Amino acid sequence: MYEFKKLVKAVAFGGVLAASMAPIAANASVLLEGWSGSGESGFGTVALDKNDDSSSQEIFFSDYADLGFDSGVNFFGNEHDSFFVNNNGNISFNGRVSSFTPSGFPNGASGNSMIAPFWADVDTRCDDCGDVFIGSPNAETMVITWDGVGFFSSDSSLTNTFQLVLIDRADTGAGNFDVEFRYEDINWTTGSASGGVDGLGGTPAQAGYDAGDGVNFFTLPGSRTDEVVNLDTADSNTDTAGIWKFAIRDGQLPGDTAENPILPVINPETPTDYNFEFVIIEPETPIFIDPDVAVGYDYIVNSGPNITSVMLPTGFGDDVYDLWLWDAALMDWFDTGEDLLGGVTYDFDTAVDRFRILGIEASEMVDPTDPNAFVTALTFDAAGVINMNQNAITEFVDDAQAVSAPAGLGIFALSLLVFLRARKRLA
Repeated sequence: MYEFKKLVKAVAFGGVLAASMAPIAANASVLLEGWSGSGESGFGTVALDKNDDSSSQEIFFSDYADLGFDSGVNFFGNEHDSFFVNNNGNISFNGRVSSFTPSGFPNGASGNSMIAPFWADVDTRCDDCGDVFIGSPNAETMVITWDGVGFFSSDSSLTNTFQLVLIDRADTGAGNFDVEFRYEDINWTTGSASGGVDGLGGTPAQAGYDAGDGVNFFTLPGSRTDEVVNLDTADSNTDTAGIWKFAIRDGQLPGDTAENPILPVINPETPTDYNFEFVIIEPETPIFIDPDVAVGYDYIVNSGPNITSVMLPTGFGDDVYDLWLWDAALMDWFDTGEDLLGGVTYDFDTAVDRFRILGIEASEMVDPTDPNAFVTALTFDAAGVINMNQNAITEFVDDAQAVSAPAGLGIFALSLLVFLRARKRLA
C-alpha cells in the first residue's frame, strides 16, 4: 500500500469542491482532555511516532494497570483483549491496517474488525501536523486522540482533531462496552493519493464500525461523501453536535435487540417529540427504536424508506393497541378498526410513511419524557438513511379522570397534545 501511494502521489486529480466545503469552526468543548496524568499534550502519551500509514504495536488493555476491561471487549461476538491504533483514523482488533483510501463498509469477510471515527489518509510527518495520542482518564475509559493531524502528502494546510473513546461497561455484562466518536474540528476529508485536491474531493473518509465478517457493520451518515466534513457540526445521535455514542451489548450495536435499542435525539423544547436518524442496511431485519409514550404515539417518516411492519412491546396493560392511519386526501387520521397485539409483528398491506398507535392505559403511568420507556421494532421497504419522528400522545391524569372519544387532529399539531379517548378492547 505504501509503495503504491508513492507512485500515485504526483498524479493530478479532479476539480475543487464548492465553497460550501470550506473549513468550519472548531468544536473544542467535545474533547476529553486535561485529566490527571495526561501530560503536556492533555491527551496522554504519543501512540505512534510521526508517520504515514503506520500502526502502533499491539496494545493490551492489561498494559494499563489501573484500567478496567478485565473481560476485554465483545465486538460482534468476538472477544478481544488488545487492539492496534492505526494512523489513518481507526483502531483494529485482528491486525494492523495500513490502507489509506477507505473502503465502504462492510469490507467483506476480511476477519479484521475495525472501529473508525475517521478512516482517511492521515499524515503526521509535517512540522505543523499534530500527533496521535492514547490515554486513560479513569479506570473505565480509554481515549485515542488524533490531534490536529494533516493529510497526505505531509500537508497541514487543513487539520482534523477527533477522538475515539472506549468505556468499559462490564457492569452490564462481560465484554460490554460503550464507544464514543468526538469530533472537535473536521476540515479535510481526503488525501491526494485517494483522489483529493487540497484535502477535499476524491474518496472521502469512512466513519463507523465493521465486524470484518461481511455482514455486521454501521456507517455514520455522510461517510464517503463530501458531507463527512460536517461530522463536527451536524446533528448526531446525542444532544451535542460532534459527539456520537454507541452501546455495544452482547457484541451487537444498538438497534439489533429490544435490550439495546437506537435512542433518539431529544429536542429540549419539545421533550415528548423524538427524532431518529439511522442507516438501514437490511430492510427486512427489525430495527428497535425507543421513544417514550403516554397513551399513544405517532410514527412519522420525514425522509427515507417507508415502514413495512411494526412489533409493539408487551407488559403494558392488556397489550392491545389501536392502529390509526393517515388519510392524505382528508389530511386527517382514521381508525382502521384493527387491533395490534404486543409482541406480534403486524405487516402493513402497503408500506406507510406514518401511523398512529393508541390504547396504552393511563393507569400504566408511562412517563412521556423518559426515553427508555417503550421499545418498538420496525422494518422498512428499502435500504438507506432514514430520518423519522415518534411523538408521544399524552393524557392528563387526575383524581377524576375524564375520558372521551378522539377528535380529528392534524399531524403537525401533536407536539404536546392532550388527547383523551375511550379504550377499545377485544370483544
